[in-house]
Amino acid sequence: MANKNSNKLTVPEAKDAMEQFKQEAANEVGVTLKSGDNGNLTSREAGSIGGQMVKNICPARLVRNVQFTRENRVINGRKMTVKYIVGIAV
Repeated sequence: MANKNSNKLTVPEAKDAMEQFKQEAANEVGVTLKSGDNGNLTSREAGSIGGQMVKNICPARLVRNVQFTRENRVINGRKMTVKYIVGIAV
C-alpha cells in the first residue's frame, strides 16, 4: 500500500512561515526542535506541539457562564431539580 502524505501546504511559499510557527509552538511547550528530521520526538511531544499550534490558530475565548435551574424535571418517577451550566465560546 502506497503511503500518501496529505500534509502538503496549499501555498508552498508559506513553508518558512510554517516552520517558524512550529518552532514558536515547540518553544511554548518546552520541546526542542532541530532543523530537518525530528524522528526522536515522542508522540506526546509531537502532539503537544500540534496542539499548541491549533490553540494559536483557533483560540476559543470563554465569554461567560450561564446558569439556570429546571424544577419540573421527572427522573425515574420522581421530581428532580436539575441545574444547567452552559459556557458560551466565541
